[in-house]
Amino acid sequence: MLKKLGLILFIGLLFLSANSVFAVGTININTATQAQLETLNGVGPATATAIIEHREQAGGFKTVDEITNVKGIGDKKLAKFANQIVVTEPKKE
Repeated sequence: MLKKLGLILFIGLLFLSANSVFAVGTININTATQAQLETLNGVGPATATAIIEHREQAGGFKTVDEITNVKGIGDKKLAKFANQIVVTEPKKE
């Protein structure tokens, strides 16, 4: 009984901590790595690569909505992760 209760508590805490990370943390799409982009809901390796390539070619994103200019990202896909991303001014080189 005690083991079962411990397991339930552990799973509950794990679930809560995972949700907290995503609720609090946001990803800057102008500086995010491939791995960071892949943590976004609905973004896999190919989409993450496309985001980085577009960012490099265009000089960064000025608004979150500009990510829909990336091939494979439309309004529906953006809606899945819009609350997880932010944009800050791209670094000038």
